[in-house]
Amino acid sequence: MRKIILFCLLLSILPVVVNAQYAPPAGQDGSTAIHCDSSVFVGWATSCVIERGLQQLGNPSLGYASYGDETAGCGKADNNVVSLGDGGVAVFSFESPICNAPGPDFAVFENSFDDDFLELAFVEVSSDGINYFRFPAVSLTQTDTQIDGYGTIDATLIHNFAGKYRALYGTPFDLDDVEDSPLLDKNNVRYVRIIDVVGSINPQYSTYDSNGNIVNDPWPTPFFSSGFDADAVGVIHDVLHNALTEINVADRMVYPNPFHDFIVFDISENADCAVYDIMGQVVIHKSLSSGVTRVATADLHPGCYVIRLFIDGRIVNKKMIKK
Repeated sequence: MRKIILFCLLLSILPVVVNAQYAPPAGQDGSTAIHCDSSVFVGWATSCVIERGLQQLGNPSLGYASYGDETAGCGKADNNVVSLGDGGVAVFSFESPICNAPGPDFAVFENSFDDDFLELAFVEVSSDGINYFRFPAVSLTQTDTQIDGYGTIDATLIHNFAGKYRALYGTPFDLDDVEDSPLLDKNNVRYVRIIDVVGSINPQYSTYDSNGNIVNDPWPTPFFSSGFDADAVGVIHDVLHNALTEINVADRMVYPNPFHDFIVFDISENADCAVYDIMGQVVIHKSLSSGVTRVATADLHPGCYVIRLFIDGRIVNKKMIKK
């Protein structure tokens, strides 16, 4: 009898365990949502290029989504959006490239009016605007019944999809989640690409998550505002604002600041050095031996630079000015 009771109890709690996989909606304990007014943001996308999708795949007579324009995707999240349509694409770029640091590196904002009506999108990143790499995204939402155009999604069943949170709350993304590739410099991410999820469970139109599951979200939405509604991309870590680790150590290792014709490196271990300009371009790259090394900088234009030292798996950053 005891075994039967324990078995029944297990069955009663199993759906809770299965259905509560990922972070809950904004404002709830354990949520990863970040409000647009958070001090963690150091910048916002400065450019947005849109490739519209149809209002409804399978019914091209309705035409393409048309709500909003590309400027709506620029600047701070404000609930002013541009609609992508089925499978539509938005490419965001930034004044200073995003870089990989501890924790989430950027966040994507949509305009859902509540915690349940969620229109989802895949997120990809690129250093060169040619090779894009997708964040692994998971949907555990059932695929037996189509979520209709006004249907709802449980946020705890989705992970690494843009659109997980309501308006003015960003979904964070950590570059550590993206698979390493020689074609992606995670410390120089210039582009974030958002691709609308076509939420149909009809295999003719379906899109699939990283595990091969069909992604079920509100569909169809045959309106001029169909698909993912892109509001903004907020930057948490970038080349120019990245938290300067070991500031006192860096001050002793790299000087003078401001500099003019040269930078001095005084290090006790061999290191790789990269100097980034304000656009995130590497303007100097050298391998340094332990000791004192003077690197010529006369060819650099006056302005702001970030010096990054890679020392035995450790990274030291320092922001410097050339007069």
